[in-house]
Amino acid sequence: MSKLKPMGIIHTPYKKDGDAPFQAYKSKDVGEIEVFKEYEKGLKDIEGFSHLIILYEFHKSVKRSVKKEHYLESRGLLVKPYLDGTPRGLFATRSPNRPNPIGLTIVELLERRGNILKVAGIDMLDGTPLLDIKPYVPTFDRKTNVKIGWLEGKL
Repeated sequence: MSKLKPMGIIHTPYKKDGDAPFQAYKSKDVGEIEVFKEYEKGLKDIEGFSHLIILYEFHKSVKRSVKKEHYLESRGLLVKPYLDGTPRGLFATRSPNRPNPIGLTIVELLERRGNILKVAGIDMLDGTPLLDIKPYVPTFDRKTNVKIGWLEGKL
């Protein structure tokens, strides 16, 4: 298996874990995705998309994360998630403490300036390594008849 290599850095106003929202849908904040110059050519035509899927590395995960009225506690393969007091299986949560610490957020693209993407709806910490960018395409990415398991009634 190949080792993942960051292709940029994500700049946000969130300096520490407690500053960031527990999910991106709670965020209206704006940040910048700095794509390294060697990958800038790959941004051609990205301005035509209103939203992007951002894949990144959870580079500063903590075992207990406190977000105002919610907290998350990781216990290996069991997690006490933000929205529930019952320990849940890691893969039934969005805990940042994972065997492969990869995060995913859908952001709104506001502007492109060369290798810099100004985006809204961020939830990651400042300095987060960027792994990949994909365009959000509702026809491809939206699903119907979705079940949300233990989260039912909590959102």
